[in-house]
Amino acid sequence: MSKTEHTPSNAPVKTYPCPRCGKPTVWADNPTKPFCSARCKLIDLGAWANEDYKVGAEDTPFSDELDAFK
Repeated sequence: MSKTEHTPSNAPVKTYPCPRCGKPTVWADNPTKPFCSARCKLIDLGAWANEDYKVGAEDTPFSDELDAFK
């Protein structure tokens, strides 16, 4: 959900919630996009490294063969 804010020049600037903390942030001129800050970016990276996020998958016909490589 993007919101529109106005800058001093009255040009509309779209904001969106940071995927980590939900704080409204802008896309343009944001070196940490899509995050609001370097802190949120690092917290999210740590969550990936800690395997807190997982992508679900179904077993394939050859999944039992892959178990032999573990």
